[in-house]
Amino acid sequence: MLKICHICGKKAVAGKILVRKGLAKKKGGTGSKISRRNIRKFLPNLQRMRILVNGRAKKVFLCTKCIKKGAITRA
Repeated sequence: MLKICHICGKKAVAGKILVRKGLAKKKGGTGSKISRRNIRKFLPNLQRMRILVNGRAKKVFLCTKCIKKGAITRA
């Protein structure tokens, strides 16, 4: 089972962490430069719940926004 929201399709998104070195130009330096880039994942807040899908109980992952919206009926 993939970790994707059953209702809105929200899933993990790839991003980067940038490490900057150097003193800023406005503080008298030569400017900050990017020294390292690390790839990371931004994970959604997914919860596993039992909900009714086509009249049957099913365990699915749901994001907290969809749970708060009340877009589901609990089993």
